[in-house]
Amino acid sequence: MIHIKIADIRALPNNDLIGKMDGLLLDLAIEKRKVKATGVSSKVVKIREMKRDIARIKTILNERGALKK
Repeated sequence: MIHIKIADIRALPNNDLIGKMDGLLLDLAIEKRKVKATGVSSKVVKIREMKRDIARIKTILNERGALKK
């Protein structure tokens, strides 16, 4: 998975961003479960990038006022 650039995030509408964030949260949960089950931490970089992408999306949605708390 390639990390998402902030310019690409800003170009997307809110509905697409929310959908992308939901997908990333699901992928993150799956990767965390794989690491926990195997005990191998080779996916640490991938997990870190997913978390950062989620944070980027949340930041943009928060700036637009589209993220409900």
